[in-house]
Amino acid sequence: MPESLLSWTAVLAGAGLGAIYFGGLWWTVRRAASFRRPVLSMLVSVWLRMSVALGGFYVVAGGNWKRLLLCLLGFVVARVVVTWLARSPTPSGAATATEVLHAP
Repeated sequence: MPESLLSWTAVLAGAGLGAIYFGGLWWTVRRAASFRRPVLSMLVSVWLRMSVALGGFYVVAGGNWKRLLLCLLGFVVARVVVTWLARSPTPSGAATATEVLHAP
């Protein structure tokens, strides 16, 4: 397989791993209050997400440090995207944190 195709595959795999990791984090945090045992659920969630991410990094890298870095790049890009998608919208007319300079 050509090296450029392997590079893009590593970036896309990293993005997929990041989407799973950070999407799972977002889902878990949103649902934690409704879980019967929230602490146990959070621990299981972090264990599963870390296992998938680290296992995916190991498989994608295949002993090649360049593919590992490219996979990490895709992972970080997915973090930015999921963070942007999961941000909570501010109600219209509400001041943002940078606009609030004093108490009312």
